[in-house]
Amino acid sequence: MKLILISLLMASSLIHAQDKAPLVITLTSVDKNIHLDSWQISGSAVTPEKPDWSITKKTLHGGKQEGVDLITVDNGKLSFSVIPTRGMSLLNARMDDIYLGWDSPVKEVVHPQYIRLEDRGGLGWLEGFNEWMVRCGLESTGHPGTDSFINNVGDEATMDLTLHGKIGNIPASEVEVIIERVPPHRIRIRGRVDERMFYGPKLEIQTEVSTTPGSASVRISDTITNRGDDPQEFQILYHANYGPPLLEEGAQFVGPVKKVIPFNDHASESIDSYSIYKRPTAGFTEQVYCMTPLADYDGRTTIGLVNRSKNKGISMKFSIQQLPFITLWKNTNSEGEGYVTGLEPGTNFPNNRRIERKFGRVPKLDSGQSHHAEIDFTILKGNKAVGGLIDQIQKIQRRAQPVIETKPENKD
Repeated sequence: MKLILISLLMASSLIHAQDKAPLVITLTSVDKNIHLDSWQISGSAVTPEKPDWSITKKTLHGGKQEGVDLITVDNGKLSFSVIPTRGMSLLNARMDDIYLGWDSPVKEVVHPQYIRLEDRGGLGWLEGFNEWMVRCGLESTGHPGTDSFINNVGDEATMDLTLHGKIGNIPASEVEVIIERVPPHRIRIRGRVDERMFYGPKLEIQTEVSTTPGSASVRISDTITNRGDDPQEFQILYHANYGPPLLEEGAQFVGPVKKVIPFNDHASESIDSYSIYKRPTAGFTEQVYCMTPLADYDGRTTIGLVNRSKNKGISMKFSIQQLPFITLWKNTNSEGEGYVTGLEPGTNFPNNRRIERKFGRVPKLDSGQSHHAEIDFTILKGNKAVGGLIDQIQKIQRRAQPVIETKPENKD
């Protein structure tokens, strides 16, 4: 009888543990030859105490978006969409009347098979550019141009680098949904994207986009690993893009900065107002500002974009050890041409890799070594929430007076 009782208790404990184990659903797997064209789940089926969330996966059809996978997560308060076919980019996010993303001239979610990165002098990446957040990398980010490399016979040769690299146009090889059954019931969309070639880089990025039911936040948590036997350079830049309602005349970039450098002479002309935005202006030429951020005592910094009335905003929190630089891209062109700004934490500035190497901003991974990066995005609604962000940034900024350079770096 005693043995029976012990066995029953052990079985009960095992069942209880299984009930608490995360739910894992594979949507795409190269290894297992799996691909679900459509799928959905709701909170009532997994977390009855938190039923008001859902996940929907669908395949898009028509035009250049034929065959593109799209995963939409609604946590009951905030919703966002992930594009596994486009390197696990985030198409957009929405909470009430606050929209994260922008109105790009590119209207479809373009399948990478229609992108020719070498077009228009290496600007072909722009043919699919319409996401809220797209990763740039991994072998390189930044402007197109040439760089040197060692070819297959061991000689130094010249290669053409295209705008912002390849990773945003590589479909994910593995995609899964993970739902925590225990509070706070974090919902995770994980994907693996490989940037590999023979006699070239063998880089892997394990991506994760997550949220919790009822929250106003989305977390990106990525790990880049060198799967080759030789050391490998890498770069990554998180190109987070915002249009209205956050972007408008009088909107402002906020963030604690150690130094601000104009990217070129054109940006130098407006260095005194680098953080303030204009209304849509036909014929506007983009302006870029390169920043080194200040961090709080925990090594993390917070930047954001707030509207003119300071009652709507977005905050982005990250470690300056993981992402030591910020690029601020201002493109306040006409609405038809793309009224948008980019807040872009990264391992480097968006110069061609050849130039970034000169300044020591091209990190390297040894064989098997990894680099982790995490960003917390939080939508802010109301003057109190936005005011809290500004107070937090001002507190960090008090640690040092910002240096505002009036001329770009010498890139010769």
